[in-house]
Amino acid sequence: MRQNLAEKILQAHTADQVSGPGQIVQCRVDGVLANDITAPLAIASLQRMGADRVFDPQRIFLVCDHFTPNKDQDSAEQVKTVREFARRMQISHYYEGGTSGVEHALLPELGLVGPGEIVIGADSHTCTYGALGAFATGLGSTDIAAAMVLGETWFKVPATLRVDLQGTLGKWVGGKDVVLALIGRIGVDGALYKAMEFGGPGLAQLGVEARMTIANMAIEAGGKAGLFPADDAVLEYLQAAGRQGDSRLYPDPDAGYEQRMDVDLSDLQPQVACPHLPDNVRPVQEVANTPLDQVVIGSCTNGRISDLREAAGILRGRKVAPGLRLIILPATPRIYAQALEEGLLLDFLQAGGVIGPPTCGPCLGGHMGILAGGERCLATTNRNFKGRMGSLDSEVYLSGPAVAAASAVAGEIVHPDQV
Repeated sequence: MRQNLAEKILQAHTADQVSGPGQIVQCRVDGVLANDITAPLAIASLQRMGADRVFDPQRIFLVCDHFTPNKDQDSAEQVKTVREFARRMQISHYYEGGTSGVEHALLPELGLVGPGEIVIGADSHTCTYGALGAFATGLGSTDIAAAMVLGETWFKVPATLRVDLQGTLGKWVGGKDVVLALIGRIGVDGALYKAMEFGGPGLAQLGVEARMTIANMAIEAGGKAGLFPADDAVLEYLQAAGRQGDSRLYPDPDAGYEQRMDVDLSDLQPQVACPHLPDNVRPVQEVANTPLDQVVIGSCTNGRISDLREAAGILRGRKVAPGLRLIILPATPRIYAQALEEGLLLDFLQAGGVIGPPTCGPCLGGHMGILAGGERCLATTNRNFKGRMGSLDSEVYLSGPAVAAASAVAGEIVHPDQV
């Protein structure tokens, strides 16, 4: 039977014959992830089960990134719970403070995820790792607790939506624009419980970090997973992260898909998602001159070094508009160090930006950039639901780093060419 990427990876982890969408299969997992918000819930479930061990201390990943550095006593208690659990279970992949970063940027750069693996996480954006050829998806904390103990979980085999990328990316257009345009086209439920598999001749236009941005936001179209083949670019990235022995992974020729669609990269302009859903997408020109109070550049979607380089290239030698707050959050300590060595942080500081530590922070309305009533923010994050970043009376727009940086200078949403 010819299989697409989702079916092929699930097949390698189950004793059942994967026959097609809708089938329930029990699968071994290669990694289980939780953070400082979701891990305490999983730990409580695990304790109620009476479990006193995890299936493999080397394959549990605990990353304290949402409310850290601890914003208040409650968040400190949450991290304490996770820290003590990690010590008790002898979990080596526990990260907080100076070792921590935004989980979906941290795990790939540490080489903890690779092609053909199944990784589950108590966070909806776990699908990021599909950029590396992994079947990665978010589950609830109770399911995560069971997987921590058993080393396996069940899936309903998803149907697959195949997206063939064509053409060439234009100036200022990147992975964020590709995925926003796609979500705007199919809607927030257009890939409900489907695997979104990306390929086609235009794939070569996208670096691995851009692919992570796209896979990250598969969930914003309702997707179960966002999957890319593991090609030479992926293997080079993984080797740089210290992994050895990974192999290329592609879908079988003539694999079955529920639906296929093309995305012509050549036609894309920089995109902006308007309040209050990620599918309320417009080309930047259609929302130009929308005034802003805050711009955030960071998150698991666009806080990587390529994003910071793009933003710094626009901000260098320029100043943030008076009255606007620009917040820069490098996604991991390593990215922070790279940005420091390359002088990017100085560019941000001289422009009038505020540089924060690696944290999810404002993305989830946690801290370090909360919006007051009536305020408007443009962010490189992945969600713009009502009240997502603070007040229910605030507004969040989404864009890539180029539009975000240019808009910070202008004080309103603009095309990067305008600055």
